[in-house]
Amino acid sequence: MTITSLFDLTGKVALVTGARRGLGQALALTLADAGADIIGLGPNAMDETAAGVTARGRAFAEITADLSKSLDFEALVAEAVAAHGPIDILVNNAGIVRRADILDFPESDWDDVMQVNLKSAFFLSKAVARHMIDGGIAGRIVNIASILSFQGGVRVPSYTASKHGIVGLTRLLANDLAPHGVTVNAIAPGYMDTDNTEALRNDPDRMRQLIERIPLGRFGNSDELATAMLFLAAPASTYVTGSVVTVDGGWTAR
Repeated sequence: MTITSLFDLTGKVALVTGARRGLGQALALTLADAGADIIGLGPNAMDETAAGVTARGRAFAEITADLSKSLDFEALVAEAVAAHGPIDILVNNAGIVRRADILDFPESDWDDVMQVNLKSAFFLSKAVARHMIDGGIAGRIVNIASILSFQGGVRVPSYTASKHGIVGLTRLLANDLAPHGVTVNAIAPGYMDTDNTEALRNDPDRMRQLIERIPLGRFGNSDELATAMLFLAAPASTYVTGSVVTVDGGWTAR
């Protein structure tokens, strides 16, 4: 294989959750740059992402679904495949965070975060994996974890638990799906310039503490995460499964 072909996704279809903006949008556009057609899944219209994908000469389709609710993922995936063709790549990107001191943390915030970040990721992966196995597709599943998959964090109990769960789920799925030629890996972003970190970025004291702790001395950006995801979605990573790639400016190394 040539270097170019190792990252060529021409003819592939990628399903990306939470692709409307931020990290999810960057992931979708990067996959489109590599040649994949994109199916975006989320509760709201993704006009900007759609425009970016089609400007790159790739097709974009949208599935309106709210991952904070219980869904029939088997039917959802079957409908997507019928309309847009076989799914080769799944990127479980959608995620939410709720912040509060643990003594004040409400049960509803626990349930909401676990539903979106972990439960929906599993049942969507299950449905897509069934489709890949039935179709003989050597598929790729990429989950978005976090540096809080390895640490406790502060004031984010449900987010931390869900991201620890994503790493465990990634390894479990990798073991179960390897005999079928489907790889499952995760990316663990550090502090990124996204909506989820807006509250932190608006707190000068907390920002100073974080920047001093990051060896590269800054937050990351969406494109820096997307290139790592592309490796895990592309032919280049054929023998990589059950891995978690940190993209954190050196945070977990310190």
